[in-house]
Amino acid sequence: MRCKSLSPPRRALIAAGLVWLAAAPAALAADVQAAVAANFTEPARDIAAAFKARTGNEVTLSFGSSGQFYAQISQGAPFEVFLSADAERPARAESDGLAVQGSRFTYAVGRLALYSRDPGLVDGRGKVLAQGRFDKLAVADPATAPYGAAAVQTLQALGLYPKLKSRLVRGANITQAFQFAQSGAAELGFVAMSQVAGRQGGSRWIVPERLHRPIAQQAVLLDPGRDDPAARAFLAFLKGPEAKRIIRRYGYGTP
Repeated sequence: MRCKSLSPPRRALIAAGLVWLAAAPAALAADVQAAVAANFTEPARDIAAAFKARTGNEVTLSFGSSGQFYAQISQGAPFEVFLSADAERPARAESDGLAVQGSRFTYAVGRLALYSRDPGLVDGRGKVLAQGRFDKLAVADPATAPYGAAAVQTLQALGLYPKLKSRLVRGANITQAFQFAQSGAAELGFVAMSQVAGRQGGSRWIVPERLHRPIAQQAVLLDPGRDDPAARAFLAFLKGPEAKRIIRRYGYGTP
């Protein structure tokens, strides 16, 4: 039995339908807007790439200090998820009605490190701080960056803050503090351990956690993402085993 040949218009219609079906996953993919603490830059990029590979959804990552992001969020910035470097600001976002109640969770536990690009400057116990063999010490702005606050708490716990206060060079966020130390603009810098984990050269001291308040980094679903399945899926992915492996690889603890 012979099949009837299709007319040119019908063949064109079917071809167009096949093209639409092939493109459908890309067309249906969503774009999640995420505000991410600067210390989490590299792991966030890896997690976003893994999430895209799994779901097809793109995550647009904006990096900066948690305090600056909170100010933007409170002024109506259209971020859907917020990965802060602390627990305080996500909790405040919930209480201020800027985030979805019950969506907040700890995604990483940060560690603070004292770092110098000079291989011989930082000893294994941080005694260089008391010895004073440096002119400038870089820290993130303690008013807006949790790692900067942890740096000041560390100096206070060691009884060195009054002595070293005049030597502090403040970066807008932890990324800038690291840049100061890495470029030599400051001989020393308090940075996130994730920024120097696996880095060759230089010298570092991993600050004991007892010297500062815990750096519990929390994420929260913001109000613009309330009805966005992709934003909710990204936060669920952040809790999962694949994301946790990436987080631990960069030197963070996980819940």
